[in-house]
Amino acid sequence: MTAKTPPNSGQNATKSALSVRDVMAQSGVAFGTSGARGLVAAMTDRVCFAYCQGFLRYLAEIEEFTPGGAVALAGDLRASTPRIMAACAAAIRAMGGVPVNCGFVPTPALALYAFGRGIPSLMVTGSHIPDDRNGIKFYRRAGEVLKADEAAIAGQPLTIDAALFDAQGMLRAPTALPALVDVEGAYVARYVAWFGAGVLKGLRVGVYQHSSVARDLLVRLLGELGARVTPLGRSARFVPVDTEAIRPEDAALALGWAREYGLDALCSTDGDADRPLFADASGQWLRGDVLGVLCARELGADRVVTPVSSNSVAEGCGAFARVVRTRIGSPYVIAAMAEEVAAGGRRVCGYEANGGFLLASDLVAGPRHLAALPTRDAVLPIVALLVATAQRRLAALRASLPARFTHSDRIEGLPTATSQRLIAHLVEGDEAASKARVFALFGQLAGAVAGLDQTDGLRIGFANGEVIHLRPSGNAPELRCYTEAADEPRAAALNHAALALVRAEAGAADEE
Repeated sequence: MTAKTPPNSGQNATKSALSVRDVMAQSGVAFGTSGARGLVAAMTDRVCFAYCQGFLRYLAEIEEFTPGGAVALAGDLRASTPRIMAACAAAIRAMGGVPVNCGFVPTPALALYAFGRGIPSLMVTGSHIPDDRNGIKFYRRAGEVLKADEAAIAGQPLTIDAALFDAQGMLRAPTALPALVDVEGAYVARYVAWFGAGVLKGLRVGVYQHSSVARDLLVRLLGELGARVTPLGRSARFVPVDTEAIRPEDAALALGWAREYGLDALCSTDGDADRPLFADASGQWLRGDVLGVLCARELGADRVVTPVSSNSVAEGCGAFARVVRTRIGSPYVIAAMAEEVAAGGRRVCGYEANGGFLLASDLVAGPRHLAALPTRDAVLPIVALLVATAQRRLAALRASLPARFTHSDRIEGLPTATSQRLIAHLVEGDEAASKARVFALFGQLAGAVAGLDQTDGLRIGFANGEVIHLRPSGNAPELRCYTEAADEPRAAALNHAALALVRAEAGAADEE
């Protein structure tokens, strides 16, 4: 394959000695599994321009981008998103590309559009993080940027015309985005065609709109599927809804709305609509990994891929011929799904603990067809469970799952190096020595240690079936803890107790 050299970004451009990796270090805007993310104040137009240029330079090397080629872009509803989209569009033009403005739409709707046309794309979103932060997520022609791609993008040299930017790193002459292209219509039609118009007839569904970029799309889609939809909680400001760490106020809202409106179900998404929230008639939000198992069963999946932090109900329910565990992050799930498809998987899908659902196989049922969409999607699991609710099967489906409950929390402000040292100390030596050291720390909580899994962090399985999983965050100074037990109160209590022991252990280590 011959590498293609993209054009300079203007006649007066001078080749900078900087690489994307240098921009990362200088700006504090990190780049990894979720693309580029950082404080809005740090994400100047120049920084965003640089990231986009590095992405397209890499695609030129692997022959997925050439001058004159289209690049789709979209964004969420944060206040900073339009400016960052304009900076990315400027970078696309400077590289000789043609920006395609898909507007403010869900990340999976953008991906469906771009994958179907075989063009690169990028989504300006910070997902669930607060409004003072934002990000850019990159897609190749047929899928997400994976781990090998990340390293190659980070090493790209940059050629940026300094005259384009003022002293604050903002474009001196930002240009308007091109005219909007409709991508929502095909995304809605995808699910109406698969599930069938009217399939939700008579169902009373609340849509918690807040600032989700899918807030109007969900109302439209569920209406076309026959549901009686009640829009709720629309917000003029951005609300950082995290589907993996539901805020107490969102839990209270769901309970109140379920009672007030007599709902059969309530649904929502995070900011860019790639992670779902779903509550039944009681107003209790389901955990994302339980939602993923239920959706996979509804789709008739034979092979399921999920990170090591997800609930072990996937194996315990007996619904799947094969369950594959990966490190945490959608790139790992996507890579493993591709391997399962290549190995002969008939219906392969994946999900994460945050509820994001990924479909690796084309599904066919008579005249109906649902094309693969190997990126996180919130709509598919929402509609699949609403169909089960309309058919009065959801309660039975949930009751059929093994009694396995998870809880997650974190220690904020704990340096990553400290977390890594703690875990390295626990697993130092052979298996017997490691188990003895882990038992010394956690044995008082759950008893004998049955096994240790270092796929991502340290996942400790105890002889009584309980689990404590410690994982240093990859992009923040914090240690996450996931616990699993036979009931919810026990999972929460185990989590709190484990974190207390870790805090004490980390404090003692720092004093030495």
